[in-house]
Amino acid sequence: MKDQENLEILRKIYKKPDSSQRELAKDLGFSLGKLNYCIKALQQKGFLKIKNFQKQNDKVSYMRYILTPKGISLRTKLTIDFMKRKMKEYDELKSEL
Repeated sequence: MKDQENLEILRKIYKKPDSSQRELAKDLGFSLGKLNYCIKALQQKGFLKIKNFQKQNDKVSYMRYILTPKGISLRTKLTIDFMKRKMKEYDELKSEL
């Protein structure tokens, strides 16, 4: 998995932890299979927890994604790395002009 994909997944989950995999895949432009693979990899590495819940009234079950402290740290690191890359690209473009 690429760092950029990890960052996008972690950001979406942080913003909308109750999203279904289908919703997340659509928002990210991923196939459902790719997103499932990525989520399992993040879970196995300890960056993400998946909890199953049941709504009390209608007994419909749903999943909630929770970023672990390790996942929050990774999201922060990836965001900083992304910003550094963009700033470097900007400086290179600026020097060309």
